Amino acid sequence: MALPAALYDFQVDLRHVDRSLEQSLQFKVARHPSETLERVWLRVLAFCWCWDERLSFGPGLSDPDAPDCASTDYTGQLTQWIRVGKAEPERVQKILDRNHAAQVTLLLDSPERLEEFAQAKLARAERLTVAAADPQLIRALAADESRRAKLILTIVGDHCYLDRGGQTLDGPLERGRIGLSTP
Repeated sequence: MALPAALYDFQVDLRHVDRSLEQSLQFKVARHPSETLERVWLRVLAFCWCWDERLSFGPGLSDPDAPDCASTDYTGQLTQWIRVGKAEPERVQKILDRNHAAQVTLLLDSPERLEEFAQAKLARAERLTVAAADPQLIRALAADESRRAKLILTIVGDHCYLDRGGQTLDGPLERGRIGLSTP
């Protein structure tokens, strides 16, 4: 018998300075039994970084081809497709090819992965945003294994500042450039 997913409850006061956004968010995230807590935090950061009112979490590791987070317009057309952790350029190219109206965002788990991914030549990469989270920040967030998290997250430029129960953490979101190939 398969183990059930564990639910994590998040209350986030989000302040995204560059977007003039202040929002109180409350959401639950299902953690797949084989998913690390670091990956859960990557999904939470990606959700907050790209937040819009129609953004929702995907099925996670139970469907490897689905986005970790996605947003649709009022007609049901996919407008935002988000993946965290690891990404293979071939799969990302398929996503770009199949979702012509969607902004595709990758939040990778380390600057090293970002450097490897940056070597890829992708068509339609102008709709692709790629960044790497600070691994130390992710490890620090995952060190507390409680299933309830209340935090203040401020994003200024490409830097995250967090306050979690009086503990302050911060780290960069390092953006990468992807080479364009001819379509």
